[in-house]
Amino acid sequence: MMSDSKFVLTSPEGQNTDLPLVEGTLGPKAVDVRGLYGATGTFTYDPSFNSTCSCDSAITYIDGGQGVLLYRGYPVDQLANNSSFIEVCYLLLYGELPSAAQLEEFDQAIRYHTMFNESLRSFFNGFRYDAHPMAMMAGVVASLSAFYHDTTNINDPEHRNIFARRMIAKIPTIAAAAYKRSIGQPFMYPQNNLDYCSNLLHMLFAVPAEAYEVDPVAAKALDVLFILHADHEQNASTSTVRLAGSTGCNPYAAIAAGITALWGPAHGGANEAVLRMLDQIGDISNADKFIAKAKDKNDPFRLMGFGHRVYKNFDPRATIIREHCHKVLSHLGMENDPKFELAMKLEQVALEDDYFKEKKLYPNVDFYSGIIYKALGIPVSMMTPMFAIARTVGWAAHWQEMTADPGNRIGRPRQIYTGSPRRDYVDIKQR
Repeated sequence: MMSDSKFVLTSPEGQNTDLPLVEGTLGPKAVDVRGLYGATGTFTYDPSFNSTCSCDSAITYIDGGQGVLLYRGYPVDQLANNSSFIEVCYLLLYGELPSAAQLEEFDQAIRYHTMFNESLRSFFNGFRYDAHPMAMMAGVVASLSAFYHDTTNINDPEHRNIFARRMIAKIPTIAAAAYKRSIGQPFMYPQNNLDYCSNLLHMLFAVPAEAYEVDPVAAKALDVLFILHADHEQNASTSTVRLAGSTGCNPYAAIAAGITALWGPAHGGANEAVLRMLDQIGDISNADKFIAKAKDKNDPFRLMGFGHRVYKNFDPRATIIREHCHKVLSHLGMENDPKFELAMKLEQVALEDDYFKEKKLYPNVDFYSGIIYKALGIPVSMMTPMFAIARTVGWAAHWQEMTADPGNRIGRPRQIYTGSPRRDYVDIKQR
């Protein structure tokens, strides 16, 4: 909402322009520059949009300096310790925690919409055997508009609700099918008697030839990880969903755009980078050497999974998932596995070494999630798809919020042009 105070901008020529301030429930105020160009003929310049608010939103709040992450006002640690991923999905979509009856109805709706149209099986078979699962997911999600065109009137609140529920329900089935295609195994249909994360594990690892029992410790760890990854304010992929959605495009196309943005190694590939780093170090006997390299500012080596661009002191999600990481390793008897021994050695150094403490290079959620996924047998190629499954609810919630906003307009960033000035065409014979 608008603040009573103004921000006065003075030009080099001494011209003053009063700009209104916008103030939210929490966080810093923002200068409303929408009238700046009309008043002064000047744009604002903010590459990567690090100091620019692209929208107002009531979904997620982050205070990186204090290590705070709130979903609809609820601290993420409280949700991770007391809630379930499905309940958090309801919270993000509808703004409030559900009653028992509301949660039961929502959970059943998700369980009974996990299957996708049988025609999509042949779509998966059209991909090369070695196609990346994220490529398959992006293509299949975009194609959903061809199956559900009768319920994609973005101006209809009920259609928006159907879309969000359908997307959350089907994304694990799509991801699991992409994995099965990549390893040449038959697809496993979802089981309505299983909860969200147990069902995902079943579709990933079960085969028709034998019975598969879901490990409850593994399912719980996934559930917590999905809660922690469900939303993260206006990050690159969420902003992509909102920008694509601002055109009025089919909502499945907007989610597919988010998937492709998440695929970028600078965004969704951080836990993959952790495992590659562990492979590079190789063995716990090399840990001290690589830690010294990490401390050397002239050495290009960096410890992956430590520190965070947003969280300047600590990542609140890492504190929560650390417990589940150790629990999974202990439960599976992997504490003495060489790679996990190395990971725990790096964790110990980061938590105890003065250099890392001074630089606030604590293990972040990507460090622990990569280790958990590895321990559960999820290959590196599937780690970003797992992120996409969790983040789908955040994308859907932001798309709903933006689309329902009567003031929503198509996104159209400006630029500073640095090309040639105006020049006339020269005939090819005279060049």
